[in-house]
Parts: sequence; structure tokens; C-alpha cells
Amino acid sequence: MVFMKKEATTLTLPPTIITGAGASENVGEQAQRLSATSALIVTDPGIAKIGYADKIAQNLHAAGIRTTCFSDVTPDPTLQNVQDGRKQYTDEACDLIVSVGGGSAIDCGKGIAMKLTNDGDFADYMGVDKVPNPGAPLIAIPTTGGTGSEVSKVTVITDTDRNVKMMLSSVCLLAHVAIVDPMLSLTTPPHLTAAVGVDALTHAIEAYISKRAQPITDALALKAVEMISGSLRQAWADGENISARTDMMIGASIAGMAFSNSSVALVHGMSRPIGAYFHVHHGLSNSVLLRDVMAFSVVGAPARFADIARAMGEQIDGLSPMQQADAAVGAVERLVTDIQMPRLGEIDKIDKQKFEDVIEQMAADAIASGSPANNPRQATAEDIVALYRQCF
Repeated sequence: MVFMKKEATTLTLPPTIITGAGASENVGEQAQRLSATSALIVTDPGIAKIGYADKIAQNLHAAGIRTTCFSDVTPDPTLQNVQDGRKQYTDEACDLIVSVGGGSAIDCGKGIAMKLTNDGDFADYMGVDKVPNPGAPLIAIPTTGGTGSEVSKVTVITDTDRNVKMMLSSVCLLAHVAIVDPMLSLTTPPHLTAAVGVDALTHAIEAYISKRAQPITDALALKAVEMISGSLRQAWADGENISARTDMMIGASIAGMAFSNSSVALVHGMSRPIGAYFHVHHGLSNSVLLRDVMAFSVVGAPARFADIARAMGEQIDGLSPMQQADAAVGAVERLVTDIQMPRLGEIDKIDKQKFEDVIEQMAADAIASGSPANNPRQATAEDIVALYRQCF
């Protein structure tokens, strides 16, 4: 393993992380510990329909805490979602946010919490460490094994007027409590299991190859690669495989801990504009980019990619250094094929002519996000345009 960084490093995580089957039953106790009296439950229509939000509300009621539910979170949460949720929080005199759902619900909850304690426009806080005040108390409860948002200091909110996904990274965005209960992921359909699973794998891989990697995030990232790559196929094939679901949920959280502290890289930089312009699920846009971007990047850190190959179970002893590194690309290629992820040009939402019309702007947006600067092989705008076309 090669250590890329020599100066002092910092690791930031939620102060309380609870994991395991049935962990979500602790939400009332944790809310009491935060001295809450009234909670805004933030979720999306699908999770509300399944009844998970109601179960959380019942647990909170049993602890003597009132609840109101904001269930209008959209995929890739928007500024309007944040504004509407913030208004409901204020109107209902809440003192706690409980986000229940995938990354969108948790990111929206973070956005609401942040705006309750920080004035100005949301765009003022884009980037790294630009949020001055800690947000309102937040408990994050994921229902998919994917984004790791419950343990990360990152949120992504879409400005639909500008077609920009605004990424904010700050310790002030950390949840006060993260509760990871694999039983809440059993109803995730196969296509979403695949998309969020590859998202989690991308977090782990990019955390490990990032120029901002550090020893602790290295250990977390490789463990996440091992857990996710070893369980994603099974979780996709049989959603009720509790062992696979547990490994996916905990692996995704560990990947979230890693990338939140070492950053993502070129895949995520290129992924966000696809979501902004074509409203493609974030995990899906990562999955259509991952293998080709890895193949582009591998020469920048072959030893690191070889470590990833080993973590994915590849037998690479006796191969040359570049062959060992390339084995990681091949392992990802087989994984995304096995779980039937499409190529970029096969996604119905993406019109080829519009894709060509905005491809140069997407490349510029990718670079502007800052994530590509962490990649082991630097990519120019021309490189990114070529990669987009190759992925298509």
C-alpha cells in the first residue's frame, strides 16, 4: 500500500453511529438524548408509501416526541425541497430532523438543517469548508446500501434553474446520529440496489485513489471495496439475503466515512453534470462512467489499483504491476455486467443530440466541481469530452 500524503490529516465522523438489524428502533432513545420534543421526518414518497417513515414516527411517539412528515423529496433533491422542508420545520416548531431514505432524503435533511442556522443563498456555501455554523440536530437513517450520506460531511443539492448540482462539504453538515439498519433495505428493488451499490463502490475506489487519501481512509476504503464487491451480486439477485444486505449497508457507510475525509475524484466530477442535465440517478451515472474512467486513471496510481484488485478478490500474484492494476478495471467490468448496468447511451433519458450539445459544458462543469483535481491522472476538458463519448 502506498501512502500518498505526508502532512497532518483530519478524520471527521458523526459522534454516534449505530449499526445492525433493528438498529432503527433506537431512534426514540437517540432523539431524547438530543433533548428533542418535535421532529420533522424528511423522506420521499416511495419510503412514505412503504411505511418506513410511519415506523420511525411510532418509535418517536413512544419516546414522547411529536412528529410531522415532509415526504416530497425528489430524486437529486432540489433547492425547492430544502425551502419547503425548512418552512414545515419552522411552522411546526420542530427541534430535530430525522431523515429516512436514500441519499436524496438524507442530503435534503442536511440541506434543511444547514439553512436553519446559516443565512444567505445556498450557493454561498458550495465547495469545501464554507459553512460557518453547525446545522440543526439531525438523525440520518438510510434505507439503501449506497450513498453513505448518513456518515459523510457532504450534501449535494440541485439548482434546477442553473442545471447545477451544488456540492457542499463541511463538518457542520455531519448528522448528530447515524443509524444503519439493514432491515430497512430489504424492499429496495434490484435496479436500485445495483445503482446505489455501484455508487458505494465508486466512493470506496475514489477514496483510495484520491490524492487526498490518508492512512485511516485507506483502511476504510479497502474494507468497503471488499464488502461491497463481495455482496452486491447477492443483494441484487436476492433482496431478502440479509447477510448480503448487511454487508452492503455497512460497506456503504464505511465507504462514506472514507470518501468524506479523502474526497472523490474524476468519476464523481463527471457524474454530477449527467444528473443535472439529464436527471439520471446519481448511482446510475457513476456506474456508466466507472470502468472507463478507471481505465483512463490506472497509469496514475498502478499500485493503488492493484490493491483494489486484491480487495475485490482478484488473483494477481505473478502479474506485472500494470497487469495487476488493470485487473481492478476488469473486476469492475464483470461486476457491472453481472448486475446488468447499462452503458451511458442505453439510458432512455439521454438524447444523443442533446448530449452532444451540452458535452463541452458538462466537461467544464466537471472540472469546476473540483473533484477531478483529486484524480491520480489529471484530465483536461478535452480528455473528459473524449471519456464522455467513450462511455456513451
